[in-house]
Amino acid sequence: MKTIEVNTGRPYNIYIEHGIIKNAGKYVRSVSKAIRAVIISDSNVAPIYAGVVEDSLNENGFETSLFVFEAGEERKRLSTIEKMYSCFFEHNITRTDIIVALGGGVTGDMAGFAAASYLRGIDFVQIPTSLLSQVDSSVGGKTGVDLQTGKNLVGAFWQPKVVLIDPDTLNTLPSKFFNDGMGEVIKYGCIRSSSLFDRLEKENAKEIVDDIIYESVSIKRDVVEQDERDTGERAVLNFGHTFGHALEKLYNYSGITHGEAVALGALILTRITEKKGITEQGASERIYALLKKYNMPTETEFSLRDIVAATRGDKKSSGNGLNFIFLSRIGVCFINKISFDKMKDFFEC
Repeated sequence: MKTIEVNTGRPYNIYIEHGIIKNAGKYVRSVSKAIRAVIISDSNVAPIYAGVVEDSLNENGFETSLFVFEAGEERKRLSTIEKMYSCFFEHNITRTDIIVALGGGVTGDMAGFAAASYLRGIDFVQIPTSLLSQVDSSVGGKTGVDLQTGKNLVGAFWQPKVVLIDPDTLNTLPSKFFNDGMGEVIKYGCIRSSSLFDRLEKENAKEIVDDIIYESVSIKRDVVEQDERDTGERAVLNFGHTFGHALEKLYNYSGITHGEAVALGALILTRITEKKGITEQGASERIYALLKKYNMPTETEFSLRDIVAATRGDKKSSGNGLNFIFLSRIGVCFINKISFDKMKDFFEC
């Protein structure tokens, strides 16, 4: 087992171990005296893993119930959260009970937000089952839902009590969604670890997935500890996300996955910053090659003008502008704010 300690305002541990999902109840009990636990999962994950987690929770003294929503980013809405609240009420969930997020990023984001907001705050734990959620979204305490006008515009910072990462769950993940998670992994290589990026180029990600998870989570942990509330340095984790979220919005949250959008956003932005002499030449070609290697899209039907226009309303807006993350070279990045009145000129190329 590998353990990563996260020293935020509410410290917690991340455990990475093959088969840990079968013992989830033991770890949840170690951080909670709750009587009741609600497992939140989607229609893809629940049939495979909900029974295993429920049995383990029951064995460790929890009274369990299960809330399942239809899988898909398009369900990441306040209407789904309201249904979760109704479930909590029906099962007499109190502030001393606990929510268990079992699934990918959409599940973790919504379950975390529901936990943060119901009764003004209930403990929750993360059991991420997709690569994207294991390397990124389950760590750091960001929770939320999408609005029609933009992604993750409503949410809360709410740290989990514990995160249980079982790499074995990736064996049931369709290839498309493994590749989706690689979008975030590539991001980590781009912003903080040229050695990780090199390994992704030279090796098969599925054969080194334990190392990929550990290094990605460690990078995110280090950044989050410096800036838990996302007021400064944590912005570097948004590399590729500004254009990525714009693309998801343009595709109406159904024609492209989050990881695909992030990776494509990173490619588009890096091509521009290379042309402007901001980024070392050749970086965008290396990103392009990795996207091809992991079967992610490298082009879009939407114009750059469409994408830039769709960044309006992004939650990373600050004052009169928007923060973009630029690469100096693979492994090194910096934050650059572009004012709204200069955005068109900057991206004219």
